[in-house]
Amino acid sequence: MARKENPYKGYGIATQAIHTGTDYDEGTGAVRRPLHMANSYKLPDDLSKVNYSSTDLLMYSRNGNANQHWLEEKIAALHDADDAIVLASGVGALHALFWTLLKSGDRVVYPNVSYMAVYRMFHELFNRKFGVDTVMVDMTDLEAVRRAITPGTRLVHIETPDNPTNGVTDIEAVVKAAHENGAVVSVDNTFASPLNQKPLELGADFVVEALTKFINGHGDAQGGAIISNDLETMERIRYEAQVNVGAVISPFNAWQIFRGSATFPLRMRQINESSQRIAEWLEQRENVTFVSYPGLPSNPGHALAKRQMKNGYGGVISFGVAADDKAVERFCAALKVVTFAVSLGHDESLIFPQPSYDERIHLYPERFRKGFIRFSVGLEETEDIIADLDQAFVKLGL
Repeated sequence: MARKENPYKGYGIATQAIHTGTDYDEGTGAVRRPLHMANSYKLPDDLSKVNYSSTDLLMYSRNGNANQHWLEEKIAALHDADDAIVLASGVGALHALFWTLLKSGDRVVYPNVSYMAVYRMFHELFNRKFGVDTVMVDMTDLEAVRRAITPGTRLVHIETPDNPTNGVTDIEAVVKAAHENGAVVSVDNTFASPLNQKPLELGADFVVEALTKFINGHGDAQGGAIISNDLETMERIRYEAQVNVGAVISPFNAWQIFRGSATFPLRMRQINESSQRIAEWLEQRENVTFVSYPGLPSNPGHALAKRQMKNGYGGVISFGVAADDKAVERFCAALKVVTFAVSLGHDESLIFPQPSYDERIHLYPERFRKGFIRFSVGLEETEDIIADLDQAFVKLGL
């Protein structure tokens, strides 16, 4: 659907988060966008030029809905981008991008440390079902990445910081190597968020955000976005993956995320600050075996992160404790302020152990293979989070 000019372009990210995509409701004059739970919209009187598989007209919710379009305006603005497509989940957005870009015989280079669904798509599904040549590489090793990107490579997919080890990839350098070989680059920016990192400004062709996480920020709605300045390919994604595969976001989830995204920059700044302090505190604990956070000088990617992440280093801390899997589980269960649950980017802090029997653990650096915990910092008082971690360490004798 054609994007109207953003009247808040050039304003700061907090101003755009509040105002872009927002307008008075025509029917009531309300200063909030309404929720339209409609499946169908009124068709024009003349149907001769209607394309029932296009997204240029509101007619059926799979082709797009009003709440989705308003959210797309906002997400594009957060990345200073020309366009965004919002879909049902972060994985739905990743699949839509890969599905549209790739065909049998294409070569993909992707990280050996990445979100589980990316690992599944490339390690198992796209190669076995569609004959896509999928090549796994350590994205933090630039020379290894350059060797893996050969002529004929169609896509290089980056995740930085990566999930769950917080490894940092040099976006500009990978983009240069990819473009020299005719490949396009996509970046999963979920751990960083657009407050801290804007991959399009570093040369990436496509960005994916799991809106479920920091941008929504309240743990109550799923959504994903693809962001790009390549308008032609974005229209292909809408046609091929949204309309004809159907991973469309519901109006309610789009409305929820639109509401949550208004406070995203404010929340993210607090999360950045708390995460830095907590990471520094964890690094001083005797029985903490490692702390991986891009804001720590001890992180191998710290200097790079300092260069390409502008306002902070995100809200996920990866750390290890000198304990076996069961003791790690007991530590997580002993927390009172921090919630023992999967996911990340919520208002509440979330903690989840990465067990030593995970099928991908051998792909992680050695120190991550025992007692590994992924911790998503929330909006509680920083001192309360630290005190909660401390009492659990004491309780478990760690």
